[in-house]
Amino acid sequence: MTALPHLFSPIRIGPIDIPNRIVSTGHHTHLASGAPSPELIAYHQARARGGTGLIVTEIVSVHESGALFPNLLTADPANLSAFAELADAVKAEGSRIFAQLFHPGREVMFTTDGMAAVAFAPSAIPNERFHVMPREMPADLIADIIKGYGRAAAFMSEAGYDGVEIVASHGYLPAQFLSPLVNRREDDWGGDTDRRMRFARHIISAVRGAAPDLALGLRLSGDDMDGTGLDSNDVLEIATALAPGLDYLSVTAGTSASLGGSVHITPPMGVEHGYTAPLAKAIRSQIDTPVIVTGRINQPQIAEGILADGSADLCGMTRALITDPEMPRKSRAGEIDAIRACIGCNQSCIGRAHKGFGISCIQRPETGRELQFGAPTLARTRKKVIVVGGGPGGMKSAAVSAMRGHQTELWEASQHLGGQALLAQKLPGREEFGGIIDNLEREIPPGVTMRLGTKATAIALTEAEPDCIVIATGATPFVPEFELSEVANVATAWDVLTGAPTQGSVVIADWKADWIGIGLAEKLARDGASVRLCVNAAMAGETLQVYTRNHYVGRLYRLGVTMKTHLRLFGADADTAYFQNVLTGEPVIEENCGTLVLSLGHQPCDNLRDELEDAPFAVHVIGDALAARTAEEAIYEGMKVAWAI
Repeated sequence: MTALPHLFSPIRIGPIDIPNRIVSTGHHTHLASGAPSPELIAYHQARARGGTGLIVTEIVSVHESGALFPNLLTADPANLSAFAELADAVKAEGSRIFAQLFHPGREVMFTTDGMAAVAFAPSAIPNERFHVMPREMPADLIADIIKGYGRAAAFMSEAGYDGVEIVASHGYLPAQFLSPLVNRREDDWGGDTDRRMRFARHIISAVRGAAPDLALGLRLSGDDMDGTGLDSNDVLEIATALAPGLDYLSVTAGTSASLGGSVHITPPMGVEHGYTAPLAKAIRSQIDTPVIVTGRINQPQIAEGILADGSADLCGMTRALITDPEMPRKSRAGEIDAIRACIGCNQSCIGRAHKGFGISCIQRPETGRELQFGAPTLARTRKKVIVVGGGPGGMKSAAVSAMRGHQTELWEASQHLGGQALLAQKLPGREEFGGIIDNLEREIPPGVTMRLGTKATAIALTEAEPDCIVIATGATPFVPEFELSEVANVATAWDVLTGAPTQGSVVIADWKADWIGIGLAEKLARDGASVRLCVNAAMAGETLQVYTRNHYVGRLYRLGVTMKTHLRLFGADADTAYFQNVLTGEPVIEENCGTLVLSLGHQPCDNLRDELEDAPFAVHVIGDALAARTAEEAIYEGMKVAWAI
């Protein structure tokens, strides 16, 4: 008997029976263009095989006037067989499959030819985030778009889908009609709340008429979370009015229209788990229609609690399934401790998608690469493999190597596994990053010989007689040559994270513009220091995924951290740090500097590679030991090299 009775009870949505309450909500994967690809099919099939109750596939464009991305799925007759193959693959595993029907309105990001698109909205009100000035949508275009929703629904029905979901969340076209901020029309499509709902009602009617056999849902943001858009009271009124015509409502949060609101589209670590549940509960208490809720629900216990207290009927657990597609099966079997939990870093899921690359996961690089890296297969020849370095990359390499049948040893110089992840988890809002260590440690099979507190030398490795070694020795802080007075109080980021004290006003020289700089700034500000974050970039956190960056930069503003951009460090003396503006060449002098903290990147610890140049065994170098980058590259390379041994 499962200890999660609510999570694994079936539920009926319209004409469709869903086997459990776990939902993979719609999300863009960049694994296909136009039609579902073999990669996209394999991606969703893996999550269906893992026991997901309902899979909502990514947005399908309903009209040529609205393309958020140039590679959106389209309801083109030429694509029918591919959609049918995707539906069959998911349903064959026991899951149900719905599609999202979508028009962005003014929320246009990219076009196929790189030219700025002509965007349309209910009224000519500009978009704050993408700086788009739309045209007011003419009545004939409104009518044609509504027909497009109906045509797309009929297409999905023919393809064998079980349901469709109208995307009226996150500030996209239906939400724009609902918003008094964007909808200033004086015709039948605008005015009071009831008239602003007319567009949504017509879409619902068109979809019902075209595909009466399908379950029909509507996705809404329970609150735009930006102080200017629809708030929870507005959405409650809308949801209550529209629910009778629907089979379910899907409740999320945020809006694409603003930098602050967009954080909640894919909320990063540091945002409370299940924080949208109160928004869903307020709606569910007023309607009889099933409600799905999404928002940092990364563990089955969290989902069970949300269902048990009546906040929702189903839980969107998309990133949890990206990280571990077997999460439902493990949960049902009571193997909670075996679940690889999402940490909310956003780096390889939405981060890769925003860059135009296929979705993946820093903890599980097999995600999105299911056709290339499935379950590890036994190697033809069993070898003795020594992995040197117990950071994330080394741990992944040791795990996969052992799974493939190799005699595997993991040598780590310290007494603890984790590498730089041990430091990363010390930063405010990054506490969950330590979950990478726990998850990877559980992934390592019991047969791996763990040699902690063992410093690897060329002599020791040679005497161990391996067939090959994997060097995953990481990196150390890079400190370039610059003018530095002997009396200057200077510390590296690692020094501060391992307990080195700071004094007086702190200046952080941040070259990478990544997690470390903004994390240190927040930590020191919370400790009571006056902090100036001086970045060699156009903005603090420039290299981070946009939702993550905006969330944490907002925290720095609230803490009173001063952020200065385009600055190159030149030197420091007893109480002054000297910078140069990289655009103008002008000096920038930061006086009253009690402590200068250096966050200037890392350099590989690769001396072993040189020492083993003539070794009688194969030598592979991965992660930061190869080139200082991030945990994503280290873990991927650790997996990839283990597959090749």
